[in-house]
Amino acid sequence: MEMVEDVLLNRREDATERLVDHAEQIKNKGGGASKAKDEEWRKLPVEKRLEHALVKGIVDHIEADTEECRPNFERPIQVIEGPLMDGMSVVGDLFGEGKMFLPQVVKSARVMKKAVGVLLPYIEAEKTEDSAAQGKILMATVKGDVHDIGKNIVGVVLACNNFEVIDLGVMVSADEILRQAVEHNVDVIGLSGLITPSLDEMVHVAKEMERLGMKVPLLIGGATTSRIHTAVKIEPGYSGGVIHVLDASRSVPVVQNLITDETADDYKAGVRTEYEKMREDHANRQQVKNLLSIQDARANRLELDWEKASITKPALTGVQVLNETEVTLTQLRDYIDWSPFFIAWEMSGKYPAIFENAKYGAEAKKLFDEANELLDEIIAKDQIRARGVYGIFPANSIGDDIEIYSDESRTKVLTVFHTLRQQAEKRAGEANRSLADYIAPRKSAGGQDDYIGAFVVTAGIGAEELADSYKADDDDYNSILVKALADRMAEAFAEYLHELVRKSHWGYAADESLTNEELIKERYAGIRPAPGYPSQPDHTEKDAMFDLLDAERIAGVRLTESKAMYPAASVSGIYFGNAECKYFGLGQIDKTQVEDYARRKGMSVEEVERWLRPSLSYDACARKSCDKPAVSTKLHLCALKCFKHTAAREFLFAVWSLPPYFLGTKSQEA
Repeated sequence: MEMVEDVLLNRREDATERLVDHAEQIKNKGGGASKAKDEEWRKLPVEKRLEHALVKGIVDHIEADTEECRPNFERPIQVIEGPLMDGMSVVGDLFGEGKMFLPQVVKSARVMKKAVGVLLPYIEAEKTEDSAAQGKILMATVKGDVHDIGKNIVGVVLACNNFEVIDLGVMVSADEILRQAVEHNVDVIGLSGLITPSLDEMVHVAKEMERLGMKVPLLIGGATTSRIHTAVKIEPGYSGGVIHVLDASRSVPVVQNLITDETADDYKAGVRTEYEKMREDHANRQQVKNLLSIQDARANRLELDWEKASITKPALTGVQVLNETEVTLTQLRDYIDWSPFFIAWEMSGKYPAIFENAKYGAEAKKLFDEANELLDEIIAKDQIRARGVYGIFPANSIGDDIEIYSDESRTKVLTVFHTLRQQAEKRAGEANRSLADYIAPRKSAGGQDDYIGAFVVTAGIGAEELADSYKADDDDYNSILVKALADRMAEAFAEYLHELVRKSHWGYAADESLTNEELIKERYAGIRPAPGYPSQPDHTEKDAMFDLLDAERIAGVRLTESKAMYPAASVSGIYFGNAECKYFGLGQIDKTQVEDYARRKGMSVEEVERWLRPSLSYDACARKSCDKPAVSTKLHLCALKCFKHTAAREFLFAVWSLPPYFLGTKSQEA
C-alpha cells in the first residue's frame, strides 16, 4: 500500500521503479510460471536457441549452444552464415523498425562475437575463407582526438548488419587512414571526432583523398560535426562522395546505398545536390550578417560598476591537488547528470522522466540499472579513479586579456588568458561580450583586486584499460558502458569541484543550497567556461591553463596535438565568480580581430585562423598556404600499388617511420 500511495501521491522520485520491482518480485516469487516461461526457449532446436539468444542479447548459454550446433553443419562457417546471421538479420530489422534500441543491439553484438569466437579456431584449421561480408568499412577517430564512444557504437551496429569493420582506434593520422584504406581495399571510410579541431582534420583527409584520386565514399560523424559543416567545408573538397551520418541508426542504410552498384551513383548524386543547395543557402545567410569593427565592439563592451562591485577574497589561493584518496567515485556519484548518458545511447529524454517514455522507457530503465550495477562493481574493485588539480589566483583584465599573478602584490604575471569579443551587431542595450569583461581592471585603471580560477579533472584513470579488457573478451556492451560512465563521472567531478570552490575555497556563494537538478540547470553563481567552447573557441588557450596548473604532472591529463584531453574522460575550465557572469557564444569574428588576437598571443595569423576557422566570417582557406603537404601519403599509396613483395613493403614501412626530414625533395624524386 505504501508503494502504491507513493506513486499516486508522487511522494518519491523512484516511486514507479520501486512498485515495478516489487511487482516483479511477486510475479517471480518461488520460481513460478514466469521463470518457467523465461526458460521455455531452452527447449527449442539449437538453431532457434541461437537466434533467440541474439535477439534477446542473452550470453549465458551461447558458447555451449554454438558448440552443440557446429556438428549439424558440414563446415563451421555455415553456422555463421546460417543461424547466427539469421538472428542478426532479425536484430537489424527490429532496429531499423524502431523496435530495438542501441543497448539491445550492442548486447546482440556481444552474443555474436562470443559465438564467432567459438567457431574461429575451426574455421582457421580448415583454412577457409571467412564469411562474405556485405562490405568493408574502415573507421577512425581523426588525429589529435581521443573520443570514440559514438564511433564504437556505429561500428557495432554495422558489424551486426554483416559489414566487416576495420577500426583503427583514436588519434589516427590522415596518412595512416588512407594507407590502411588502400591496403584493406575498403568500400567506405568513416571519420569521427568530437573536438572542433577535428573538423579541420576531416577537411584535410577529404582533400588528400581527392589529391590522390581516390573514389571511396567518405562518412563524417561525431558530436561537433553537422550536415551544414559537411556540405560547406568537407564535401566540396572530395568528389568521391561525402555523407554526414547523424547517428548509428542511420549508418546502415547509408552504407548499403553507397556500396550497392544499383543505388550508389544516384544516392551520391542526390546527396551532392542536397549539399549544393545547403551551401547556397548558407552563403546567402552569411552575406546578410552585420559585424561591428573590433573597435566598435570594444566600445560596446559589458560595462560593470567596479567601484561598487563586491568581490570576495578567496579563502584559499594557489594550486590545490585532489588525488584518489581525497575524492572518490562514491562522492561524485550523486553529482551525475544522467541525461547525456542516455543521449549517447540514442535515447533522447531527461532523467528520470525518460523512464516513462512510451517507446523506450523500459529499455532506458534497464540500461540505467545495468550501468549502476557496473558502477557498483567499478567502485568496489577500485577499477577507475579520479584525480584533479585546480587553483584560484589574483587576476585583473587588461583590455581583452586577463593577467594572472603569482601573489597579492600583483607584480609578477604567471600567465595571460587571451579572450575574444563578440562582433555581431547587437540590439540596443546589449553588450558585445568578452570573458575579460567579467574580471576587474587593475586599480590604476578604475578597477579593484579580482580573482580567477582554473581546473583540470579526470575520472578516466584506469577506464581505458578496463574498457579494453571487456573488448578483448568480446564484450562491446560493457566496454562502451565503461567509457560512457567515465565521461559522466568526469562531468560529475567538475560539478562537485565547482560547488566546493563556490561554497568554501573561494566562498563567493557560501550560503548556496542547490539540488543536483538545480546544479544541472546551472542555477549556481558564476560560470566555468572552457577553451574550445562557445565563449572562447580557441583550444590553444588550454596550453596556458595546463601550464599554470601543471596539470599533466599533477592530474595525469595531457593535451594531444589538437588540444584534446587524454584520458578522454577529462574536463577543464576557468572559474569566474562575478555576479554578472553568464555563458554566451562568440559568434563570427572578422580578420581585424584575428590579426589583433594573433599579435597578443604571439602567433601567426595563419595559425590562429586554423584554430578559429569555424568562427571566421571569411574564408581563410582561400590561400594556398592552408593546404597541408601530402607527400608521405602519396608515397604510401604509390608504394602499396607498386610493391607487392612483402620484404619491399616492410622496408618501405620502416623508412616511413623515420623523421620527416627523410622525405625531402631528393627522397621524393628517388
